[in-house]
Amino acid sequence: MASFDPNPLAREIFDAYSTGHVISPPSARDAAFDLDSAYAVESELVRLRAAAGHHAVGRKVGFANKALWRVLGLDTLAWAHMYDDTVQHAAGGRARLTLPRWYAPKIEPEIVFGLRARPGGSCALAAVEWLALGFEIIDCPFPDWKFQPVDFVAAFGFHAALVVGEPRPVAAGAIPALVDELSQFKVVLFRDDRLVEEGSGRNVLRSPALCLAELAAAIARRSGIEPLTAGELVSTGTLTESKPIAHGETWTARVDGIDLPSVVLRVV
Repeated sequence: MASFDPNPLAREIFDAYSTGHVISPPSARDAAFDLDSAYAVESELVRLRAAAGHHAVGRKVGFANKALWRVLGLDTLAWAHMYDDTVQHAAGGRARLTLPRWYAPKIEPEIVFGLRARPGGSCALAAVEWLALGFEIIDCPFPDWKFQPVDFVAAFGFHAALVVGEPRPVAAGAIPALVDELSQFKVVLFRDDRLVEEGSGRNVLRSPALCLAELAAAIARRSGIEPLTAGELVSTGTLTESKPIAHGETWTARVDGIDLPSVVLRVV
């Protein structure tokens, strides 16, 4: 999009998430709104959040499914930043989360990586300091959750919160086994002790490790974007279908086939 100024749209989206106002998707307003424009808005949101006193602490992944790429006309996954006030670590694997001014929030169990270095080379896990099971909470400011990938990118990647479970350190000698575990493990998702969904590490590009590598490569191909760096968190995409959440519910994710503690979230 020629001569595109991302600031007005970024401010509109920033205000929408602050107030709970529903807005129309950018793609419905202008057919020329493309991924370059969307990432320009995403970068402007990082600047606006920094001006408000909150810095980016990592990235979240969206569309980590190649079947979706074909349907949506994508050639890689999408991503957006996460922030110091949207991420919390679950003490003892348990956390509480308040739902303020949100539209129709959903929950997604995900694998979260903590980076010790910039991913590169033949194995992205060599750059990982630790991994954990976590929950990402997503929310959409567009009516009825109807959007295109460009709208997702421009609207914070729908990121509302991330809850990080107890971390498991990644030692170099454990990486070969971890590669297999991440491609094969299973996850079960409970709401108030009732099983509501099952999933697998294969649901995110066949493995969260491969998803991390794809994210690093996708960022590197996009000009003007800071690469992944040491200290960042990466939430690698949902392992199950997203599920609506509401006040008073308790959500639990448990895994089998990989040594990661369960994570429990109380929604208040």
